[in-house]
Amino acid sequence: DFNSFVVRTNTCGELRSAHVGQKVTLYGWIQYQRQGLFLVLRDFQGLTQIIIPQDEAHSHVKKLLSNAPVESVVRVTGIVSPRPPGQENPKMPTGDIEVKAETAEILNFCKKLPFEIKDFIKKSEALRMQYRYLDLRSLQLQHNLRLRSRVVMRMREYLCNLHGFVDVETPTLFKRTPGGAKEFLVPSREAGKFYSLPQSPQQFKQLLMVGGLDRYFQVARCYRDEGSRPDRQPEFTQIDIEMSFVDQAGIQRLIEGLLQYSWPEERGSITTPFPSMTYEEALAEYGTDKPDTRFGMKIVDISDVLRLSDIQFVQNALSYPRGTIRAICIPQGMRYLKNKDLESLKESAKSQFNQEIMEIICRPDGSLKSLLTKFLGEKQQLELIQALNMQVDDVVLLAAGEHKQVCSALGSLRLLSASLLEAAGLALRDPTAFHFLWVVDFPLFLPKAENPTELESAHHPFTAPHPSDASLLHSDPTKVRSQHYDLVLNGNEVGGGSIRIHSAEQQRFVLEKVLKEDSEVLSHLLEALELGAPPHGGIALGLDRLISLIVDAPSIRDVIAFPKSFRGRDLMANAPDYVTPEELEPYHIQVSWPLEEKEAKKN
Repeated sequence: DFNSFVVRTNTCGELRSAHVGQKVTLYGWIQYQRQGLFLVLRDFQGLTQIIIPQDEAHSHVKKLLSNAPVESVVRVTGIVSPRPPGQENPKMPTGDIEVKAETAEILNFCKKLPFEIKDFIKKSEALRMQYRYLDLRSLQLQHNLRLRSRVVMRMREYLCNLHGFVDVETPTLFKRTPGGAKEFLVPSREAGKFYSLPQSPQQFKQLLMVGGLDRYFQVARCYRDEGSRPDRQPEFTQIDIEMSFVDQAGIQRLIEGLLQYSWPEERGSITTPFPSMTYEEALAEYGTDKPDTRFGMKIVDISDVLRLSDIQFVQNALSYPRGTIRAICIPQGMRYLKNKDLESLKESAKSQFNQEIMEIICRPDGSLKSLLTKFLGEKQQLELIQALNMQVDDVVLLAAGEHKQVCSALGSLRLLSASLLEAAGLALRDPTAFHFLWVVDFPLFLPKAENPTELESAHHPFTAPHPSDASLLHSDPTKVRSQHYDLVLNGNEVGGGSIRIHSAEQQRFVLEKVLKEDSEVLSHLLEALELGAPPHGGIALGLDRLISLIVDAPSIRDVIAFPKSFRGRDLMANAPDYVTPEELEPYHIQVSWPLEEKEAKKN
């Protein structure tokens, strides 16, 4: 009941022909006013046309409503009437009626707006974020936030009411966690000591399992100091879940049921169980650990087709320990892509992956055009056409070299090619389709980018090794697969979790011997694991990303009420901001200004 506890009788979106003759009181914003004859009143639920009285007895009402600026807040009381024949508006849910105003009150005059409150008016994102409270009045943002609220409510129902989960709030002030993303620091009044804002409630949810809670969830606020990264937020929300006595299949079934139960009806239905793919399969076929499976163009291994050729770069590539020749086939590439598009694709592979790309074109007569063809006999060319399922006007992009580099480069080109084809008019990815996918069997450790001889956790240091690889933990940790699983939707990671290490001995070995981390930082967790920790596992769903995909928003900022800019700033309140030396004194902190900022402050 939208009208409980408030002074209005109805919302602006609910009046219909059945209400004709009733006296109603509406509150809202003036969306539009025409020549003192009528105005359109808007609230969160919709629009209602208000007829401004023209008779002398109501001249004060006419003057009031005619002179009120757009976006002023008003109260209108009047009689619901049918619209004159021929003046109905089928595009408005309230289009069969209008309200003839009898009394009105301006509750707040609106001064000149920085931009019009209309969805079709283009506004710069900086301006939208500076006046976010105005941007929130838009139909699209209202829809996004209300849908988000409904989805979260359904998730709570599923977890708490149907499956006995306990909603537990965990602390925001914590301590630094080794590995993972950078964390925000919060000074304390103890000199040199800092809190850290958690990048997730990871340790707390594991400790809740040690505490016997059995099944926990939380709509958790999380923080990562990742600097300026497009479409990332320094603070974000995840649906955080942990269970005792569970395996990977159990967590996956839970999440499939949760999403099916909370999925908005207007977005169709989703089918479970979701398909599953190993990390190695995803990399080999899609060149990424988050494949968009809405379209084909898979990476094809053509090493065997070219192995006996005399092509020098092919033989060089195949001489590497993990050397490979792979390709993707761009359907109708010659018809939809220009030469400059193909050049930009090759340049992208070179600049991002240091990977050379060779193209092969299928001519109208079915023959191949490429620098390669003079080195290939008819039989090899035919095998190539069959392996890649080439059709007339298709373009093949071929790469040779180390397996991971080649696959990553072709995976990137696959997505860029799809965008170019769609821009040219070829429909490839259905924007209304939702393709969920589990990616499993990730490596437990990866070489550090800055020092490949050292290892870091592929996800976080609490992930358990695959049971069949546990012995390799001591002999060859680079070959150990993890019990980690990612949930991917249309090429976006929307969730990730794992079965956790519940043995203190194994956890200490991973931290000290494999990752070379100081285990003292996690002494509280290691001690808890020695005091009767049950086997446990969990997952976190990225709520912002999930909702943005459901509503097809161009950015996650469009599903967050008050987001930060991509540089991590609040443009509305101008945060972060300076504080005085006096305010810093209790925290034993002094700011060391860079020289250019010292000069700027002087001026």
